[in-house]
Amino acid sequence: MASFKPTKIQVYPKLGEKVTQDTLYWKNYKAPVQIKEFGAVTHIDFSPVAPHNFAVTAFTRVCWHLFVHIYGPFSQEPVKTFTRFKDTAYSGRFRSDGQLLVAGCEDSVVRLFDVGGKVALRMFRGHTKAVHVTDFTSDRYQILTGSDDYTCRLWDIPNSTELNTYQEHTDYIRCGVTSKLNRDLFITGSYDHTLKLFDARVDRSVMTMDHGQPVESLLLYPSEGLLVSAGGRYVKVWDLLKGGQPLVSLKNHHKTVTSLCLSTNGQRLLSASLDRHVKVYNTTNYKVVHNFDYAASILSLALAPDDESIVVGMTNSILSIKHRKSPEESKEISGQQRRRPSYRVFVKGKNYVPKQDDYLVSKPVKQHLAKYDKQLKKFNVSKALDTALETWTRHRKPEITVAVIKELDRRGTLNNALAGRDEQGLSQLLNFLIGNLVDPRFAPVLVTAAEMILDIYHSVIGQSPVVDRQLLRLQELLEREIDYQQDLLEVLGMLDTMFASALPRKEVPCSGASRSNGLAQGEASTSRAQLQAT
Repeated sequence: MASFKPTKIQVYPKLGEKVTQDTLYWKNYKAPVQIKEFGAVTHIDFSPVAPHNFAVTAFTRVCWHLFVHIYGPFSQEPVKTFTRFKDTAYSGRFRSDGQLLVAGCEDSVVRLFDVGGKVALRMFRGHTKAVHVTDFTSDRYQILTGSDDYTCRLWDIPNSTELNTYQEHTDYIRCGVTSKLNRDLFITGSYDHTLKLFDARVDRSVMTMDHGQPVESLLLYPSEGLLVSAGGRYVKVWDLLKGGQPLVSLKNHHKTVTSLCLSTNGQRLLSASLDRHVKVYNTTNYKVVHNFDYAASILSLALAPDDESIVVGMTNSILSIKHRKSPEESKEISGQQRRRPSYRVFVKGKNYVPKQDDYLVSKPVKQHLAKYDKQLKKFNVSKALDTALETWTRHRKPEITVAVIKELDRRGTLNNALAGRDEQGLSQLLNFLIGNLVDPRFAPVLVTAAEMILDIYHSVIGQSPVVDRQLLRLQELLEREIDYQQDLLEVLGMLDTMFASALPRKEVPCSGASRSNGLAQGEASTSRAQLQAT
């Protein structure tokens, strides 16, 4: 009995990803280091001075886990922990000299810490609800805070006093940023959809912009002429020098954008979202040049100086840290140095030719079959097709599903495999056809399958609204594809005409034509002579 031959999966040419400088740059990170925190990581901030430690603020409702962690650039355990909080901590931020850290709290108290100590240096009381926004002004002697009590306040560090209170927002203030060029300017974003620019020298805001969605994050460009806001699915860029005029509105995420940051050179903007993606934009044309995928929804994002690390905080309490590869590691991976040892192992002894007197001992090779091949071997054609239609296979490897359908058709059992399906099984099949029928790689095989499905199940049309909707979608898809093909044929005909008219014409004398003309002339003269004789 002949051995079973596995289903041959046709290999199709891949349209490879366009490799750009951004692709090479942003893929040049090691595998992520993952650290389990005690709650969803809501804020990450890097110290501006070496060794560039970063502060992590995690949100948890467990009352004994109330702290801000500080991690070293390559440490997997906190190098420092601040625990002087009576409730959940928010927005831990470093001062520009890296010596002080400020954090808000659910209990409405703002605490100032010395990075080298443990006890809070200052405690600022005045807010009546949770403080989610904290930042230092550029002169290092004042603190900006924003709270759920709809107010933002300025505090004096040396005297521990409140300098000013602004109550213009009508909802929670969840983000804010201070100017690094002018100590009197700061911007706040609120769930009332507005951004407000304040000047500490006056008692009210000097500019208001409407984002259109609850504002989750703010970012100022280094020149401070442009402001970026994130809220809802939108990332918007505003020109502050033109009175807050909107420049760009980006909608590349599928869920709420939660965090923004800028690359060290200021030429790339990064946005993180609850859709588990981090998008990298070119700040010249604001097109997406790279994308990072993560395992859970992202709440916070930060880039280390010189883009040495990307740190992401997620809702599943995981802190993901990616470190940039060293030049030596990049060369090793890009070259063949890592492959040579394994290559030598695999080819060892392969080119040995046995001599005449040698006795060959063959080693039995166990054949490993895929799930669908195991079912085909048992002649379970319906189960083989079910296996090939599993979610991962049909979405990630549709060529496997098509290869199994082709093999069943070759065996003459495709009709049996398609028949006898319930509403869910038929719906699954139609979904696969709708997604892949117009793909030129799969169309020759799937058109046959689609015809068989219509022949088998035409009697049940009208009994299931789900199947009926899918059949209508399939019909619309085919009609649209036929229109496309007709348009393409028309364009092809136009191009053929243009190319034909563009070619230079050469006149080639034809001897046959002259001979035929001579014969015609001779016949004409003979006929005239006969007429005259009569």
